[in-house]
Amino acid sequence: MSLPRRVRILGLSLIAVGSILAVTISNIGTAEAKPIDVVTTTSMIADAARQVAGDRAKVTALMGPGVDPHSYRQTRSDIVAMTRADLVLRHGLYLEAQLEDFFLDLEKRKNVVAVGEAIDPSLLLNFAGHEGRHDPHVWMDPQLWETVVLAVRDALINTDPEGEATYRANAQTHIADIKKLITYMKSVTKTVPEHSRVLLTAHDAFSYFGRGFDFSVMGIQGISTESEAGLRRVEELVNTIVDRNISAVFVESSVPERNVRALIEGAGARGQKVEIGGTLFSDAMGDPGTYEGTYIGMIDHNSTLITRALGGDAPATGMQGKLAAGS
Repeated sequence: MSLPRRVRILGLSLIAVGSILAVTISNIGTAEAKPIDVVTTTSMIADAARQVAGDRAKVTALMGPGVDPHSYRQTRSDIVAMTRADLVLRHGLYLEAQLEDFFLDLEKRKNVVAVGEAIDPSLLLNFAGHEGRHDPHVWMDPQLWETVVLAVRDALINTDPEGEATYRANAQTHIADIKKLITYMKSVTKTVPEHSRVLLTAHDAFSYFGRGFDFSVMGIQGISTESEAGLRRVEELVNTIVDRNISAVFVESSVPERNVRALIEGAGARGQKVEIGGTLFSDAMGDPGTYEGTYIGMIDHNSTLITRALGGDAPATGMQGKLAAGS
């Protein structure tokens, strides 16, 4: 028995209204789930934020591949990005030395978190010659970087409480991957002969790696690339190279290699043949979209390259077989 025309029309109208309401509610949900805007200083912090936030945040790093954070100065576009962001994540520990005054002012008005300063100060190394300051290169030891990941997680939760479950789950997954990296690093670095466990680089960025994995570490420049390498320092290191029969030194992706070249020439003049063991990622990761452009890939690259160059045993393509061959 067919329904009266007026009833049919009413029914169709209710269905149409229901569809409109459903679309409207869906759009509201989408608007509420709009990614938060996160700006970071270094690429390492940006990677941690992306790993933990997933789709809940749009993450922008101010400092890309090859950029030295010690000497970086904010641009006009950086200032705009940070003043508009929902959350600004910086490293702290005086890594971004030229931005310190800017951040002191920005923190009065914006949501700014220095995630590197979440680490227990008793676990930090001193910054020689600078009382009260610490070596900021904590990412070189993944055992310390886990704390930074948790600080990123907490900053995201405080900014976007509705995403807490997502942030906690993603952080747990990322830290599990970091623990696998630590296991790999311990396994391969211990194969380097004891007399060869000397890591000599352009600047003193690897002390946490040295402490964590039992290497002597020497930098031509100090902890900050703003310090100058004097002739006396180069001469001291040439003596060390000759005395300890060091056969490989390393350049860095974010530091000019002229001082390393001077070191090689000086050792050569003393009859000690020294080669460049490769390019390490020190203050910045690799190119975006590459494995080395992630924190895991950056540290995998470094530990694999150091191990192989100093006579240890590690697969050429690294922990997961993802490193560029021969990198």
